[in-house]
Amino acid sequence: MPSGSLLMLVLFVAILCSAVAVSYSAHWNRQLLNELYGELSERDRAQAEWGRLILEQSTWTAHNRIEALATERLKMYIPDPAAVRMVQP
Repeated sequence: MPSGSLLMLVLFVAILCSAVAVSYSAHWNRQLLNELYGELSERDRAQAEWGRLILEQSTWTAHNRIEALATERLKMYIPDPAAVRMVQP
């Protein structure tokens, strides 16, 4: 076998390996990109849920709501200033 043919065979095998590596790399890149988009979508859903929970918490802890519940359910009221007595320690 002449040395030129051996060199062509080695170059052909190298090009074939390079083509397979490029194809595998592109496939792997697409898989990772799809996984990234899935994770970003999950993050966006979690952030939206977090915003709804924060809004719900602020609604449940609003001062006027607590005061209304205390007045309605517990029959609490703000005393008149004349009825307040200061106690010395």
